[in-house]
Order: sequence, then structure tokens, then C-alpha cells
Amino acid sequence: MKEFKYKINGVPYEVKVMGIEENIAKVEVNGKAFDVEMENPAPQPKPVVRAAAPARAAAAAPVAAPAAAAPASSGAGHAVKSPLPGTILSVNVNVGDSVTAGQTVLVLEAMKMENNICADRAGKIAAIKVGKGDSVLEGTDLVIIE
Repeated sequence: MKEFKYKINGVPYEVKVMGIEENIAKVEVNGKAFDVEMENPAPQPKPVVRAAAPARAAAAAPVAAPAAAAPASSGAGHAVKSPLPGTILSVNVNVGDSVTAGQTVLVLEAMKMENNICADRAGKIAAIKVGKGDSVLEGTDLVIIE
């Protein structure tokens, strides 16, 4: 959610952008909800495809595709979500890596501060949903741990 404060002809407005789907933005202006139709649909994030390390390419390639698809269809795996909106500064893991609870999986810049985003459980990285430089909203899936 993004919040803005405007003053138009001396009248203050507090605007909260709750979310955007295709060309409809859900906003709240001074506490009143509106669905705003935009002329052009909001740009959709491009899918992020990560190549396996060269030494593991042959072994990782057949396993990576089913593991990445499993969380969406079967509910398997656990998503580490963004705690606040920001920009991804670095991704510290690769698909197939084993992680421990508390291990930093990526760094998120929010409000000019670097935030370490840690795995909340031990497991194996099944999918990485973001890349360096991506902008994310609060609640966005960052990585999937199985």
C-alpha cells in the first residue's frame, strides 16, 4: 500500500493506493474507497528465470521446473513474503540451495534502509520470485522454501 498527501486548491487529500489489478486501481481518498479505471493497464512484472550454476546445470534443470510450479498448484512449499514495500538490493540464494531458519535470503531496501529478509524455516529454495532491482509491494512472495 502506498500513501500520498496532496493539497489541491488549498484542500488536503490523503490518498492510499490499496492495489492495482490490470487497469483498475483500488484507492482510498480521505477514507472513502474508489475503483479507478486507468487508460492503460499497469505494467505487469516480468517473470524471473534463474539459470542454475554451471557445475549443477545438468542435475538442477530437470528438478527446478516442477519445484517452481508446485507451490502455485499444490500448495506445497512456504513463501517468504516481503514485510514492506521496497526494492530488492541482492538475492543471496539460488534455487536448490539449502537454508536454515534465520539465514538471510535477500536484502530489501525500504525507506532508504537495508533490511535483511531471512528464511523463517529450514528447507530448500524451490523458487525465487524476484530479482535484483525489482520493486515489490508488502506481502509479495519473494522466495519459496520447501
